[in-house]
Amino acid sequence: MAFEPHSRRPTRLKLPVKAPLTHPAAVLVLLFLAAIGVGTGLLMLPWARADGLGADLLTALFTATSAVCVTGLVVVDTGSYWSGFGQATILGLFQLGGFGMMTSATLLGLVINRQIGLRSRLLLQAETHSLSLGDVRSIARLILAVTVAVELMATAALALRFALGHGMAWDEALWQGLFHAVSAFNNAGFSTWGDSVSRFVSDAWVLGPLMVAIVIGGLGFPVLLELMRGRRIHRHSMHTVLTLWGSTALVLGGALVFLLAESGNARTLGPLGWAERGLAALFTSVSARTAGFNAVDIGSLSHESLALHYVLMFIGGGSAGTAGGVKITTFFILFLIVWNEIRGHQDVEFRGRRIASSVQRQALTVLVLSATVVVLALLALLPMTPLPFEKVLFEVISAFATVGLSTGITAELPAAGQLILIILMFTGRVGVVTLAAALAMNHGRRNYRYPEEKPIVG
Repeated sequence: MAFEPHSRRPTRLKLPVKAPLTHPAAVLVLLFLAAIGVGTGLLMLPWARADGLGADLLTALFTATSAVCVTGLVVVDTGSYWSGFGQATILGLFQLGGFGMMTSATLLGLVINRQIGLRSRLLLQAETHSLSLGDVRSIARLILAVTVAVELMATAALALRFALGHGMAWDEALWQGLFHAVSAFNNAGFSTWGDSVSRFVSDAWVLGPLMVAIVIGGLGFPVLLELMRGRRIHRHSMHTVLTLWGSTALVLGGALVFLLAESGNARTLGPLGWAERGLAALFTSVSARTAGFNAVDIGSLSHESLALHYVLMFIGGGSAGTAGGVKITTFFILFLIVWNEIRGHQDVEFRGRRIASSVQRQALTVLVLSATVVVLALLALLPMTPLPFEKVLFEVISAFATVGLSTGITAELPAAGQLILIILMFTGRVGVVTLAAALAMNHGRRNYRYPEEKPIVG
């Protein structure tokens, strides 16, 4: 019996190719760029400046980038250089940047259509780093509720204190309360006062609400969602545990180190009483992890305190919040990798769970890319200015981690140096990994593996 050969070729499954400009990462990058462009245009208008003259392009671009990227670095004094319209524009930009443009668009669609499509869910997931598509609707609602509630409560607390405790007129107190409350929750660090909040260094009724808003905004929305669901501590996810315990350790440890390092410094904590020193140290530790307000003169800090700021700023806050930096979970996952390697464990374990190898690689990638960006920017800036190395390094880390603290040299940098800070702020806000994904869209998986080899390490 004869058999005829099968004449048809095997059918290959053709997967849809995602156009680069429709990828969620690329959309986020483009929308952030668009917001910066619009903000720059608005700030260049004559009525955005207090003297009625339009701001130059570099000043407007730097300020808009700093606002959208919720950084807080400035080249001009916010309160005296910009008019009421200019200050309101800056507030709107850092509210938009902190809230997340994809979050805003998706919430608008939710309000209008009462539903979120799959594509919108994917875009929102990219912005919030939600752990699953099913969490996106809950996180979107939580973002709106928490943002409105925290900012309104902080505004009320600050306005009352400014009016009753510091003699401001009610309209001025309300505006200053709103501006600083929104800035604090979004970890933006913008202030209408040239000395930031140093004039309130001993006032817990001002620094307290600011710290609460900073911490809530910096924890990250997935953590807030889990806390609001009322789960018991032993049932919290690894991400929540790492974020909460890590934040607590960094804040308290940073405050203690800062208190010990600056208590003898006559230009910072020296003239204050011990209770006021503790308050200022705690606020400084909280703010150093991307909030950007300063209660003491940053330019007068000791070398030890500057080094402490390098670490706190670079680590930053929680993922999917308004904070910047490489994020707490990234830092502590790397710490757990080292700890488990020292103990000889084959897997990286924490609280009876294994950390996926893909997460470990992602944490390492974020750290290496972030450190590389900081080093390259530092090498590019140093030849441009005679300013001290430690101050230039401080400015670079502050810009990349979207902190906004400054030793006072930002305005002294040449135009090329300020452009480098603009690039750092944008890269730090969008995220090294997100930006890399937007530029290199190939996420294909190879169907083969090379033979294993073990180079000598150490």
